[in-house]
Amino acid sequence: MAEDIAYQFDVESIRKQFPTLSQEVYGKQLVYLDNGATAQKPKTVIDAIERYYEVENANIHRGVHFLSQQATDKYEEARRVIQRYINAPLEEEVLFTTGTTGGINLVAYSYGELLSEGDEIIISAMEHHSNIVPWQMLCERKGCILNVIPMNESGELIMDEYRKLLSSKTKLVAVTHISNTLGTINPVKEIIRLAHDSGAVVLLDGAQSIQHMPVDMQALDCDFYTFSGHKVFGPTGVGVLYGKKELLDRMPPYQGGGDMIEKVTFEKTTYNGLPHKFEAGTPHIAGGICLGEAFRFLETMDLEGIQHYEKELASYAESELLQIEGLRIIGTAAKKTSVVSFVIDGLHPFDIGTLLDKQGIAVRTGHHCTQPIMDFYGIPGTVRASFAFYNTKEEVDALVRAVKRSAEMLR
Repeated sequence: MAEDIAYQFDVESIRKQFPTLSQEVYGKQLVYLDNGATAQKPKTVIDAIERYYEVENANIHRGVHFLSQQATDKYEEARRVIQRYINAPLEEEVLFTTGTTGGINLVAYSYGELLSEGDEIIISAMEHHSNIVPWQMLCERKGCILNVIPMNESGELIMDEYRKLLSSKTKLVAVTHISNTLGTINPVKEIIRLAHDSGAVVLLDGAQSIQHMPVDMQALDCDFYTFSGHKVFGPTGVGVLYGKKELLDRMPPYQGGGDMIEKVTFEKTTYNGLPHKFEAGTPHIAGGICLGEAFRFLETMDLEGIQHYEKELASYAESELLQIEGLRIIGTAAKKTSVVSFVIDGLHPFDIGTLLDKQGIAVRTGHHCTQPIMDFYGIPGTVRASFAFYNTKEEVDALVRAVKRSAEMLR
């Protein structure tokens, strides 16, 4: 099956741009397969971070001096780069946040203020905790009702049940584009179309999708889309929320402070326009600038090639891992991408992950912030290998050898 992998780009050349990948751990060559948690950074992003703090450091939007104006220009240019990459209609529809969690909480609080008691919100059974808890908090605060789209044993949403949940009471649907645990690619275009037909708005959790496939806000027609910078080869502590202008204009500010104001008096404050209305205080300036650099890097890549390559890599990993006695793949959807979650009968995922680490293999173990998924399958957690375009077939082979050895040691 390895021969079927179509190399749309020079993987080895790309790997050389990611310094972390060249190191050894415990005397072994590092095999980094925890990209679903955070991705490694190319040298261009690392250099941009160093350059900002060495020679460009200044606050933005409020200074007349050269450094402030330079930092402001670079920060706002990063916003435009991201706007272009996701094909957002307007620059002001791209809000900088702290990450996917920050984006979802912003919508849950701010758009949530427009909801009333008895209004209904729909999420899915495969959501990350960050796309569950904020809606539960909103329901407690406003008296709304939370409904859940069930999934089947393969890890696919049961769309007939979703259709039954939709009604005139449905005000918002919040679903993950790609499951961080199962790798399932959800039918988001259909989810969005059906929600809009019922008069509801849709938020997509794009934390696991934007780095693996082309995303187009105008083609998707979602109302909100949010992702984290550190999963898309940029810095931690920064992310993006895209929102349609007409909705953002209606929403009250999420936080108060500097930059989100137009005029402040003790009697009344008026708010700034978009996007600044939702960006109170000094932001993660270096993060925003360097996230723009990460997207410039991605713009040089063949996105269709990335999607194909990563899918083939994950498929190869699954076929090889399934040769191991007692190993089961958790998440076997017909449409999935570069996540392989598995368990081995009688062995705890944590024990397997610990032994893999000693062999230089970095994977994630546990419930991956998706405890309802683990409850559904009746397991404590999984071992998750998550791939990026800089991973190779040879690294998959190293993973398989290490899993076999670990299973032998634990039995």
